Amino acid sequence: MRPGDPQAVEQLFDAVAPNYDRLNDLLSLGLHRIWKRQLLAWLSPLPGEHWLDLCCGTGDLALALARRLRPGGSVLGLDAAEAPLAVARRRAAVEPWLPLSWLQGDALDTGLPSHRFDGAVMAYGLRNLADPGAGLIELRRLLRPGARAGVLDFNRMGEGSLAARFQRFYLRRLVVPVAAQVGLREHYAYLEASLQQFPKGEAQERLARDAGFAAASHRPLAAGQMGALLLTA
Repeated sequence: MRPGDPQAVEQLFDAVAPNYDRLNDLLSLGLHRIWKRQLLAWLSPLPGEHWLDLCCGTGDLALALARRLRPGGSVLGLDAAEAPLAVARRRAAVEPWLPLSWLQGDALDTGLPSHRFDGAVMAYGLRNLADPGAGLIELRRLLRPGARAGVLDFNRMGEGSLAARFQRFYLRRLVVPVAAQVGLREHYAYLEASLQQFPKGEAQERLARDAGFAAASHRPLAAGQMGALLLTA
């Protein structure tokens, strides 16, 4: 699968949706939930604000955000793939009081009004876009001046470093074999290929400033294996 191919990425996430949350918990030992909570702690969403979760997948961040934005706030979760959205809707139905709505759409061309949101998040989505820079431009367009945004993803490590060797070992010897047990070997092998073209932290900061963000800071997580791009519009 060619990284950044929109149709292939959509098909991939439609295929993995039924097992996605279980595999995330297993492969990260549940730590992905801590990383997402840390992202929200850095962003400090407030009750009454209106936020966007781009590439929302099965709704982890959207649900956590919605719990923080009551009363008066709201969260819109947008994803290109229908199957993850169906899972997100089922999860949200357990907490019908949360201010959530869902939309199937393209993160590069959402069709949403400009300057609509007080904040936005994107977890493990920027790396899968055909053009991460264009994704950041669209994200900036949707945010009000002064709004906060955070992008969580794998961190591309320096070639030949110990951290890069560990990351390669983790992806090849743990992630792919475990995913293969549920028939998703090729889907999770895509992770390593997608990282090879993903901008490193400093390059992400430059792309964000070029997109019009007033401030951009990339912070490492999980001993540098993950990274959070924190933005101010």
